[in-house]
Amino acid sequence: MEAKTFCQTTKLNLMTSRRKFIALSSMGSIGLLGNVNLPANSISTFENQDKLILISRELMAGWTNSLLKLQITDKSNSDYGAMMCPACGRVHGRVADSFYPLLYMADVMNEPKFLDAAILVYRWMENHVSQPDGSWLNDIEKNSWKGITVFTAIALAEALSKHGTLLENDFRKEIELRLKKAADFINRNFSITYGNINYPIAASYALSLIGKLLDVKEFREKGRSLAHEALAFISKTDSFITGEGGPYNEPSAKGCYSVDLGYNVEESLPSLVLYGKLTNDQEILNAILPSLQTHIEFMLPDGAWDNSWGTRNFKWTYWGSRTSDGSQAAYALMADRDPRFYKVALKNTELLKSCTHDGLLYGGPHYYSHQIKPCVHHTFCHAKALATILDHGIVVPDKDIDKLELPREKVYGSRFFKDIQSSLISIGGFRATITGYDREYGMKNGHATGGALTMLWHEKTGPIFSGSMNKYQLKEPNNMQPDNDQNSMPLTPRIELKKDGLFMNISDLKATMDSKTYGGTVIVTANSRLVDQDQVSPASGEVRCKTVYSFQESKVSIEFFAEGSYPGDALQVVLPVVSKSSEKMERVSENQIQIYKGNCRVKISSDNKLEILPTTNGLIFNFVPGLEAIPLAVYSPNCRIEIEVV
Repeated sequence: MEAKTFCQTTKLNLMTSRRKFIALSSMGSIGLLGNVNLPANSISTFENQDKLILISRELMAGWTNSLLKLQITDKSNSDYGAMMCPACGRVHGRVADSFYPLLYMADVMNEPKFLDAAILVYRWMENHVSQPDGSWLNDIEKNSWKGITVFTAIALAEALSKHGTLLENDFRKEIELRLKKAADFINRNFSITYGNINYPIAASYALSLIGKLLDVKEFREKGRSLAHEALAFISKTDSFITGEGGPYNEPSAKGCYSVDLGYNVEESLPSLVLYGKLTNDQEILNAILPSLQTHIEFMLPDGAWDNSWGTRNFKWTYWGSRTSDGSQAAYALMADRDPRFYKVALKNTELLKSCTHDGLLYGGPHYYSHQIKPCVHHTFCHAKALATILDHGIVVPDKDIDKLELPREKVYGSRFFKDIQSSLISIGGFRATITGYDREYGMKNGHATGGALTMLWHEKTGPIFSGSMNKYQLKEPNNMQPDNDQNSMPLTPRIELKKDGLFMNISDLKATMDSKTYGGTVIVTANSRLVDQDQVSPASGEVRCKTVYSFQESKVSIEFFAEGSYPGDALQVVLPVVSKSSEKMERVSENQIQIYKGNCRVKISSDNKLEILPTTNGLIFNFVPGLEAIPLAVYSPNCRIEIEVV
C-alpha cells in the first residue's frame, strides 16, 4: 500500500470507528464493569476490589499510555503508526500485538485515543510485515521467521472477540478476513513439530479461537488435534513441558529433554489453559494441572521465575522471558483448581510492577538503576497477558491469600528434579538452585551447568548469586539488547582458567551431582572439569574440580577445589555478588566484605583474600536476568566461602 493511500484509509477508519465509539459510549454499551474499570488514578481508592485486578488495571493504564507516547504520529515517517523502541532505536515487527491491549483500554476506559492508536498500529503492521501467504514476519528486516503469526493472530482474535463492537463494520470485516488468511497459513504449515513447542501449542488456541470467531470447523478440529498431541510433551517424571529446542525425541546423555521455564509458563501453559477453557476440554485441563504445579516449584517468593537453568535462558528476565506474553493466564484462570495459582499470578504481577518505571516494563530488577533503557517488547507483550486475564475473568480463591504457601515459601530441605538434573534447596531464609542440566539450545556456553549454583536467594535480600549465560550471545539479535561493556562477565559463581581460551567448571556438561541431608544441613557435591565451550580441557592438561555447597539455616558455605596442571596465576574463583548500585559495600578485612541491603547486611567471608575484579562503572551488569553485581575473586585453587545475612 502506498503511503498516501495508507494515510487516507487510516484516516477514514479512524473517523468511522470513532463515530461508532462515541455512539456506543453515549448508549452506555461499552461494557464498563463498575469500579474495576475506572482510570488508574482512581483504582487505589476502592479497597474492596480484588488486588490482582487492581494492579493489572493500574499497569495496563500506565503501559498503554506509554505506548501512545512512543507511537510515531508523523505521517511523513515510513513507520507512521508504530511504536519506536527506546532501547533498540527501531520498530519491532510484533508491535501490532499491542492492538489488543489498546482496544481493551479504548473499551473499558471510554477514551478514543486508544482506539485511534490501535487502528494506526494495525495499519502499520499490514503495510510492513504482512505477507501474501497470510503470515506476518517477526521483524521488518533480517528475520524471515513467520511462526510468530500465531501470536499476532491470537491478539487480533481476542480483540475482536471481546471488543470488536467498537470497530466500524467494514474495518471489522477487513480484520476478520485477514484473520482467516492468518489461520489458513497456520493450518497449512503448523504441525506438532513446527519450531519449538510453544508455537504448535499456541496454534492450538489460535485456531480454536479463530475457528469459533469465524465459524470454521476445520480450524477448530486442527486446534484440538494440536492440543492433544501436545500432551506427549509433558515429561513422564516431573511433568515439565518439553520441546523448547531439539531434537524433540532424543534425550541428552543424562536423559534430559529440552525444557525452558520462561517459555513454558509465559506461552505454552497459558495457551493450553486458554484452549481448555475455550473448548471446555476437561481432558486437557486435567492433564496440564500437574505441569502447572511442577512449574511453580521454580517461582521464588518475590514472584520471580527462576529460569537460571532453562534452554532458552538467554531471554530470561528474572520476572519471566523477554518476548513472551506472561504467566498470568496460565495461573489466574486456573485458580479454581489450585488456589495457590492465584497467588502465583499476583506475586508475578507485583514483580512486573516493581520493574516498571515511567510507564514501561524494564527487562529486570536493575535495568533502571544501571541506566539501561527498556525494550518496548516487554511492555506490549505483557500488556496482552493482563488484558487476557481481565477479559476472561480472574478466579479469586475463597481463602486468605496470605495463608496460601507457594512451594519455595516452605522450608523443605532439598528437592531433585531428574528431568532437568537440578536441585532446589530451601533452608531457613535461603533458597538455592544447583544444576547439572546438559541440554543446550543451538549454541554452546548458553545456560550454566556443571553443578553450578545458579540461584542463591534470601528472604531479606532477594538474589545474592544468580546464574546467567556462560557467554552472553545474541542468539536472537532482534530480541536481545547488545552488551558493549568490556568488563562484563557471567554472573554464575565459578572456577575459571584463562589461558589460551576460557575454561570453566560451569561449562562441563558431564558433571555429576550428589545431595545428602544431615540433620538441618543440606550438602550438595558437584564433580566437574574445567572445559571450554567445546568440552575440551586446557592444553596444559585436565583440571578436575569439586564444589561442595553446605546449606544451613544461618549461612551457606561453598568450598572450591581444583586439581591438575595449570599456570598458577591463570586460575581463579569468581563470585559475582548481586548488588544494586544504591547499596553500600564495606570491606571489613582483606578476607571479608559486607553489603548493606535495607535493614540487613550480606557478609561474604573467605579463607583467602577477596579481590574485586575490574568494572566499568563500579558494578558489572548482565542482561540475563537483568542484575548488577560486585565481581569478587579468589586467586587460589582451593578456598572456602561463607555467606551470611545478618
